[in-house]
Amino acid sequence: MKKFLVGVLALATVQQLTAQDHQAEAQDTSWKKEYRGSYTIINDLVHTKVDVKFDYDKSYMYGKAWITLKPHFYPTDSLTLDAKGMDIHKVALVKGTATSPLKYEYDGMNLDIKLDKTYKNGETYTIYIDYTSKPNEVKVQGSAAITDAKGLYFINPKGEEKDKPTQIWTQGETEATSVWCPTIDKPNMKTTQETIMTVPAKYVTLSNGKMVSSKKNADGTRTDTWKMDLPHAPYLFFMGVGDYAVIKDTWKGKEVNYYVEHEYAPVARKIFGNTPEMMTFFSKLTGIEYPWAKYSQMTARDYVSGAMENTTATLHQESAQQDARELIDGNSWESTIAHELFHHWFGDYVTAESWSNLTVNESFANYSETLWDEYKYGKDAGDAQNYNDMVGYLQSGSEKKDLVRFHYPDKEAMFDAVSYNKGGRILHMLRNYVGNDAFSKALNIYLTENKFQAAEAHNLRLAFEKVTGQDMNWYFNQWYFGDGHPLLDIDYVYNENAKSVQVIIKQTQKTGKVFILPIAIDVYNGAKKERYKVWVKNQADTFTFKYTTRPELVNVDGDKILLTVKKDNKTLDNYIHQYKYAGLYLDRREAIEFAQKNQSNPKAQELLKLALKDKYFGLRILAASKLDFKNDDLKAAAEPILADLAKNDPKSTVRAAAIAALGNYDNPAYNAIYSKGINDSSYSVAGASLENLAKKDKDAAFAAAKKIAASGQLKGAMTESIFKVLAQSGDESSAALVTKTFDDMPLSNAKFNLFPVFCNYLANVNNTANFKKGVDATIAFRQVLVPYGYEQMVNDFLTNSILKKKEAALATASDKKALQDQIDYLKAKLSGDKKGF
Repeated sequence: MKKFLVGVLALATVQQLTAQDHQAEAQDTSWKKEYRGSYTIINDLVHTKVDVKFDYDKSYMYGKAWITLKPHFYPTDSLTLDAKGMDIHKVALVKGTATSPLKYEYDGMNLDIKLDKTYKNGETYTIYIDYTSKPNEVKVQGSAAITDAKGLYFINPKGEEKDKPTQIWTQGETEATSVWCPTIDKPNMKTTQETIMTVPAKYVTLSNGKMVSSKKNADGTRTDTWKMDLPHAPYLFFMGVGDYAVIKDTWKGKEVNYYVEHEYAPVARKIFGNTPEMMTFFSKLTGIEYPWAKYSQMTARDYVSGAMENTTATLHQESAQQDARELIDGNSWESTIAHELFHHWFGDYVTAESWSNLTVNESFANYSETLWDEYKYGKDAGDAQNYNDMVGYLQSGSEKKDLVRFHYPDKEAMFDAVSYNKGGRILHMLRNYVGNDAFSKALNIYLTENKFQAAEAHNLRLAFEKVTGQDMNWYFNQWYFGDGHPLLDIDYVYNENAKSVQVIIKQTQKTGKVFILPIAIDVYNGAKKERYKVWVKNQADTFTFKYTTRPELVNVDGDKILLTVKKDNKTLDNYIHQYKYAGLYLDRREAIEFAQKNQSNPKAQELLKLALKDKYFGLRILAASKLDFKNDDLKAAAEPILADLAKNDPKSTVRAAAIAALGNYDNPAYNAIYSKGINDSSYSVAGASLENLAKKDKDAAFAAAKKIAASGQLKGAMTESIFKVLAQSGDESSAALVTKTFDDMPLSNAKFNLFPVFCNYLANVNNTANFKKGVDATIAFRQVLVPYGYEQMVNDFLTNSILKKKEAALATASDKKALQDQIDYLKAKLSGDKKGF
């Protein structure tokens, strides 16, 4: 699963949220006493067959299930199935073509069945269950990865929402398949599967495995049968129903299909078209060809996560659907496509035996994003992805959590920046340590020895030990079964008399834990590099290197692979040399960031000018976005470079960043760039142009924003820019449009970052009806953020940005009654009163 981590407004916000999380944990520590290992297996699933029909009016599903099982080892005369919130009509044992009723007890969550006899190891039996699934009546909590856990979702089932299609889709992870299919809903279960769906004939269906039959019925329905002949975990079961265009592709004779809403059919291949190449790349990387019968991907409205790796039938949230103009700025969903596909090896083919070991699924899927970018777009792109994921972990405040952890408040808590981001960075360091060939071979052994089974981190360790011939406990104990990361303070002491340099590396983390870090230290004179491989093992280590000519740079962690926060006490001259000659993405990024802190220095200014022309577009954007325009010399020196980038850079996102930077210049000549840019084919260029025009001519920008919004071009980066211009205008006639734009945005970093802008806008809205609709939109946003733990942040913004301003204005308000009504309404919403006033 690709979790959807919302962005943060500032580091202070992250620290505040982390403090709230720690406070909540301190209040309830009972979970720390409960060991959460793998599920104890009494019965094994063998095969699961379901035959279902959907009631769109009631949002019910009428199901019949035939579940074949066998005792795991010990004889048993009973069976417990997970079956959440169902009406159970019949439970029986299947004997040939007949059934015989079985006694059972059902508490709304678990179905306890008394079997007809004691079954021994090797004996199979089949249970028949007639039931009704009522997903909207089930109360199950979600997580930061999955914002809801109803299992089965009816989207606009009665067609009452004009601009939203009618869809049905399922979401099984963690243990929500049992809302619509009685099963043993645990990750260490495996079963083959048959899914029979009867749906309105106008809709298409998707499920696991291959469709083996499709039959039209006399009542205007159609019955599709899907078969999955290879075993997989119940949380990977999937059903999808809706009005989709199905774009057909292939990989080595296997079906590869893309299910999208019809308007996106022309660009479906531009969104998902790299999938076959990914399948080839991951097959070569692991030494195991994609093992499943087909691979389909479907989009979904109102999806509760980012995407989900249902075996052979991945589901993506609607953000995957980008129009042609969005795709000019790059396919923002490509990393997610790679993530879910790689799960078909790590998660589907071999599955974490418990949620405690979730990282053996998610760390690989996370790291696949780096691996794919590196392969497809070059090392800079892979390193940029790796860096961004590392920052995501470092800013999460998760340093006290083990990667594999058996004590947690709820299984949903495992879906965090540790299991994903940190786990991926640990694999990155491991790959660097053992080498590419050994890394791939170890993955092959892990997958081969555990195929169609459940596994844990120790299985992964044993695979690496088998390949390398080394004891890897030190690495796994430190990174998989331990917490935190090193904080490094690096100093350099040169001795001209001895012709030597001492590199002093101190570990300053306050936990007392000392990390073992095998790293490279590179010593540079000009472009010539001498590499030394060393082991950092102590709280303070000193490494001494002889030289003939004083080095121009000593570069610790020469491969830039460490998961760390470091204070690297280099000089500006060192960083300039690092930028020019060390050459990796992070080498150059560190140099740019150091120069940005020293922009009054002419040498730093020269480095930033050089960075504006960096070979990697992401670093050109970084340089353009952090220039100090209060420095007249730098401002003048950068202007011609920025103007050239704005017109000629091959990357639209760089042109947009350059246009945004030009907004700091009072040069009327650029107004033509902004006016033309508003109609650019790139949304990011158009959006940056609109925002700059707003700085120069608010009326013109406001008129342009309303015109563009009315044309329905609210997509991609343009949405954010138009929202800002409309909201910052303060124009109340746009209140309905501003609120609808915010409300319609899917959960994203852009929506998160626009929330303060929306709050400031609402603080100045005088019309009570418009104000209440706006507040309702913020409360809906808050509800979506509840599983992420960010609801208090929303409340704080509503209080500080709106409530306090409204209360301060009350004394001088011309219509005190209306303003008091707004204040009361907001207070009610903050206190959780759904009715308000």
